Amino acid sequence: MRVIKLKKKEERRVLRGHPWVFSNELQEMPADAAPGELVDVADFSGALLGRGYLNPRSLIAVRLLTRRQENIDQGFFEERIVRARGLRTAFGFGTSYRALFSEGDGVPGLIVDKYEDTLVVQSLTAGIDRLFDSVLAALRSVYDPKTAVLRNDVAARGLEGLDQEKKVLFGDPAGSADFEEAGIRYRVDVLEGQKTGFFFDQRENRLALRGLVAGRRVLDCFCYVGAWALSAAKFGAAEVVGIDSSEKAVMSAAANASLNGLAASFRTGDVFEELRDLERKRERFGCIVLDPPAFVKSRAKVREALKGYKEINLRALRLLERGGILVTCSCSHHIDEGLFREMLIDASFSAGRQARLLEMRSQARDHPMLLAAPETRYLKCAILQID
Repeated sequence: MRVIKLKKKEERRVLRGHPWVFSNELQEMPADAAPGELVDVADFSGALLGRGYLNPRSLIAVRLLTRRQENIDQGFFEERIVRARGLRTAFGFGTSYRALFSEGDGVPGLIVDKYEDTLVVQSLTAGIDRLFDSVLAALRSVYDPKTAVLRNDVAARGLEGLDQEKKVLFGDPAGSADFEEAGIRYRVDVLEGQKTGFFFDQRENRLALRGLVAGRRVLDCFCYVGAWALSAAKFGAAEVVGIDSSEKAVMSAAANASLNGLAASFRTGDVFEELRDLERKRERFGCIVLDPPAFVKSRAKVREALKGYKEINLRALRLLERGGILVTCSCSHHIDEGLFREMLIDASFSAGRQARLLEMRSQARDHPMLLAAPETRYLKCAILQID
């Protein structure tokens, strides 16, 4: 196996547990290096740092899979999958959850969501593409799914020089999945829906609505398939309204409400415009949830994204009754918790409201964060009480 050496004094971050090696940290990139090729990584003196896959087209030149010289085959992936499953089982996550979370589960570039007996798989890198036969065989061995869907339609693949695609690998060609989360049944489109069809990362944050929304009027912005709205209805909200720009998502949210016999109404609209209109009408809510898609895809767009986050939070703050609850989120990993908090302070000041932070939460435990890799912590969820 080819050995890739780092420059002098470039090994500290990797030794401390980070799984990435950047191209400017290498002594040289072999001219004949193939995207996805397995390599051993050594420090300047030749001491082994780990084994991973290389991509000469990417700023992240090597992603480490292991710190040892072991075979990267079906058995390797089976061990990682079983270990990840054991963690989810210990947490009591039932039969539907994020089964593999890339670096957080020791499989950089691989995402797998499990919807009962349906698996949705995303390969984000050339390395996983090259190893995909072993990955799929391992998933079938451990989970024995009836259906598997490939959702390789993410922009991150472009950074690796890869094409986008989505398809049913085997099983039900309809691309729909039924599952339960926290006592609520959902039917989602795993082939055409956002990401893999659902957002498991907010599971525990949605449960935090318990005790906060009873008897309140709740507004769920960017509602998608209605998970926040239905959680609020389940926990005793007096009225629940959901808004999303996608008519298909709104129809799905309404169908999920009907499926559970929960009272919630949904409508299609641009959230920015809807919030302005609600303010003009002097509407008031006891709780507002803001769970928008990522506003920023690169570090260069952070300032522009912060303006968007401030705008929706400012409008929401003005709509809350005294003592109301704002649940506000960002899934943009380029905006860290410090920037997010400063934006909220600025929005509160501009709205003339005093905000009390009840909780600052992150992603659910089926999205484990690698301690040495802050990039694996991306979700911020602030729960505020407004005076």
